[in-house]
Amino acid sequence: MILNKDNLKKYALNYLNRYASSKKNLVMILSRKIKKQYPLDKKFKFIISRIINDLENDNILNDLKFANSIAYNDLRIGKSKRFIQYHLIRKGIKNDDIRTVLENLEEEFPEFEMESAMKFAKKKKLGKYGNSENVKKDLSKMIRAGFNYEIIKKILF
Repeated sequence: MILNKDNLKKYALNYLNRYASSKKNLVMILSRKIKKQYPLDKKFKFIISRIINDLENDNILNDLKFANSIAYNDLRIGKSKRFIQYHLIRKGIKNDDIRTVLENLEEEFPEFEMESAMKFAKKKKLGKYGNSENVKKDLSKMIRAGFNYEIIKKILF
């Protein structure tokens, strides 16, 4: 198969049909695809940027929507604000988009961090939600999960 812009765009669309992706991740996926067949060809960087721009213009690839879906999913399963922030950074989302998503979360769910901490404590059976006698272990689990000390005190004690 000869790689050209149309074939790469089809590959990108097939990938996006199966998986949600950020712009940075899709660039890495397409670059890996190219490097397998054409390890020294530099012209494909321009082609990849054109494909990404086309997908963004067609509203198929949108980092803000992707970030919102990740953040709401993390919120639903009881993750902290810090965890959500670092998860979005790892996915390649820009800082402006991360700030927007977190502001939207706080606006829509003013006490989301407290609710997430309760979900986390119930799920892990920590503090008053479980039968653990070791408060230090419970405290350290919640700190590692990214919750701040004020919220942890309210949940565990």
